[in-house]
Amino acid sequence: MRLTFLGHAAFLLESKDIAIVIDPFLTGNPVAPEGLDIKADFILVSHGHGDHFGDVLRLAKESDATVISVYEVANYCARQGVKTHAMHIGGSHDFGKFKVKLTQALHGSSTGGVDGPAEYLGNPCGFLIFIEGKTLYYSGDTGLFGDMNLIGKLNPIDVALLPIGDNFTMGPDDALEAVKLLNPRQVVPMHYNTWPLIVQDPEAFKGAVENQTGAKVLVLKPGEYKDI
Repeated sequence: MRLTFLGHAAFLLESKDIAIVIDPFLTGNPVAPEGLDIKADFILVSHGHGDHFGDVLRLAKESDATVISVYEVANYCARQGVKTHAMHIGGSHDFGKFKVKLTQALHGSSTGGVDGPAEYLGNPCGFLIFIEGKTLYYSGDTGLFGDMNLIGKLNPIDVALLPIGDNFTMGPDDALEAVKLLNPRQVVPMHYNTWPLIVQDPEAFKGAVENQTGAKVLVLKPGEYKDI
């Protein structure tokens, strides 16, 4: 199974039989690799902000993919003519080749609002993805919260994808505390160095995590992948 970092907070997860894209912000993403030709069977969307929702509708239409998200985001996507599967926080669903459970995230969720009114798109979320005997946790945009301990306790995590950019999400210090609560085997930092406001040193984060926890940190550059 291969995990590819697409820049910012976007990932491609490929198993033998299926391709899952998470928060595909590609167009307009200053750090996204050039010439990406992404195909997806499913698209997971954590919330409606443009730096996560990004290319969801285009990819869904081009690939005939199913969008999985909270009820409000799924309904918004369905109105745009794409296939959806609506869920909500605490709920899980078995899609056959993989299973998804939605977790809370401390953030916001809307579309628009820059040049006109914003449309509220429900609560933001994270994802637990169970696939090929592995468990991945994609926190989405979030601040630190104590129930991360419960998430890790109930779902032993192989790979945790966590933001470190600060300002809009956890910074490195809070992300380190999140690792201590989640107790994952591996950590991949995300949501940093896309713009000056969220510049961070991922190698410093790696050193802190590996010095203070049992987790290993995998720093991926946009376009890089790791077989997990």
